[in-house]
Amino acid sequence: MTFDQGVLLAIEVQPGAHNNRIGQVNEWRARLAISVRAQAQKGQANTAVLELLSDALNIAKTDCSIVNGHTSRSKTVRFDNIEIATLIETLTNLMEEA
Repeated sequence: MTFDQGVLLAIEVQPGAHNNRIGQVNEWRARLAISVRAQAQKGQANTAVLELLSDALNIAKTDCSIVNGHTSRSKTVRFDNIEIATLIETLTNLMEEA
């Protein structure tokens, strides 16, 4: 979904995982699965999610932010300065590798 020149992505986070990784889309929840090693304490998992996504998409950390669900596993991430087609293509390629 696009919003005010940004792109929104619904994700489901698993904190305390064995690896940091981008998983598959959970079709039932309509969210992309993200696993991070960081614990869900003091925003550590949120920071790890943003670092993982910014690295995977090759964008600045300041170009992605959590806009909804800061204390929930279900979150909405906003990406700035990236085309929706590029976001979809990159995430699709990462999911195929998983």
